[in-house]
Amino acid sequence: MPEGGVTGPERITLLIIDDHPVVRDGLRGMFAEAPGFEVLGEAADGGQGVELAEQLDPDVVLMDLRMPGGGGVAAIAELVRRGARARVLVLTTYDTDSDTLPAIEAGATGYLLKDAPRDELFTAVRAAAAGRTVLSPAVASRLVSRVRTPRPAGHDALSTREREVLLLVSKGTSNRDIARELFISEATVKTHLTHIYGKLDVKDRAAAVAVAYDRKILG
Repeated sequence: MPEGGVTGPERITLLIIDDHPVVRDGLRGMFAEAPGFEVLGEAADGGQGVELAEQLDPDVVLMDLRMPGGGGVAAIAELVRRGARARVLVLTTYDTDSDTLPAIEAGATGYLLKDAPRDELFTAVRAAAAGRTVLSPAVASRLVSRVRTPRPAGHDALSTREREVLLLVSKGTSNRDIARELFISEATVKTHLTHIYGKLDVKDRAAAVAVAYDRKILG
């Protein structure tokens, strides 16, 4: 018999990354009460989460997207770059295109909204651990609609990373903070901005943001 007398399937191990302590506590308590799960740790931002994921090697990472000190999309991309074994299941309150598509393009296995029922969350974590894609109905319908609807002129011209940079610029984020959140250098941020200005035919940050909203690249 295995150590501790545990039989049946192995536990699914988790890492929770969310900047709200109440959310982390709630998720930890929820999984503690459910058989077959074990929370190995938790982090308050993407940067800390990436380091913990490397140390703890969980099966599944529950990832929030919008966090100060390091966002979820950048953390997902960094986990993929480092070859992390963990599957990332995004758990967020946002289902907008500007959040959903970059997260999935970065390598997230699934995308679930925080108002999902408890059983749906458990099922999603098991599916993610098995490598299956998990999308909440609201997100799935948005993705299908996005695929079927041609993108406005200028949208395809920007790469995923350029859209990430532009989104942060629209929030008033400095180059230094953009570099930290996306795990890149300030010089790389400036290069991305130069490319963005050229593609949108503008000369500064404010104009780039204005054109991006006008063309529905942002918003």
